[in-house]
Amino acid sequence: MGSVAVVGSINVDEVVRVDRLPGEGETVSGGVFQRFGGGKGANQAVGAARAGAAVRMIGCVGDDAIGAEALEELQDAGIDVAHVRRDPTAATGIALIVVDAAGRNQIAVAPGANRRITLDTSALAGAPGVLLLSFEAPDEALCAAAEAAIAGGWCVVVNPAPSRPIPQRLLDAKPLLIPNEHEAADLTGIPDPERAARVLQALSGAPVIVTLGAAGALLVDGAAATAIPAPEVEVVDTTGAGDCLCGTLAARLADGDPVAIAVERAVAAASLSTTTPGAR
Repeated sequence: MGSVAVVGSINVDEVVRVDRLPGEGETVSGGVFQRFGGGKGANQAVGAARAGAAVRMIGCVGDDAIGAEALEELQDAGIDVAHVRRDPTAATGIALIVVDAAGRNQIAVAPGANRRITLDTSALAGAPGVLLLSFEAPDEALCAAAEAAIAGGWCVVVNPAPSRPIPQRLLDAKPLLIPNEHEAADLTGIPDPERAARVLQALSGAPVIVTLGAAGALLVDGAAATAIPAPEVEVVDTTGAGDCLCGTLAARLADGDPVAIAVERAVAAASLSTTTPGAR
């Protein structure tokens, strides 16, 4: 198995499904409540583990009951959580989500302990693999992890989501970037996915993958631009599909797949992930 280390968020998603979304100041009753594991980092770690990688999670949760529950879910998925810190002064990250019958939602997120993620350098000890980063974590932790990874011979993959300016220290690690088409446009000011990817490739000096939802993904590697279509599936829930793609990609790269093959398999996995409910 290839080795994947993930630095990112760990959340608990609390979801209420109702017939319609409430208006300002309105209460809508009769809903159904569900609780799911969430957080981009944790979702990606689960995706990598299910794709066959040996996964280590680097993050932070509160010293509370939902934090313990979140860690137990990750352990049940086969993920090493020894490098997840429990902070007694912060609450575990939580997302409160209201979803209507048409699948539209309202989401409020309290990141809590995710704002206190710090790098445990021992998590990157041993044989090198793939380090996967996403942006629901502080820049300092992400940059420190990337620098430690490069020093240890690891490959760095960055999912710049939610989008914000990419620190130069991260770009210096020459990461493989995986934005979706909206994030690519936000980062570059260019709405065309291929042109945006070429700008990002020039900044990072590495291949760029722009995910395109049901249309699959676009891989820009050097002068080549390759469209990778998604297989047709019966969609139930698209939540977390991008995280599944990122995690699967990291796992396949860690196992030695060429980038184009890794992207093809990751797109297929993301498509399959939409056939069941929940972010994982």
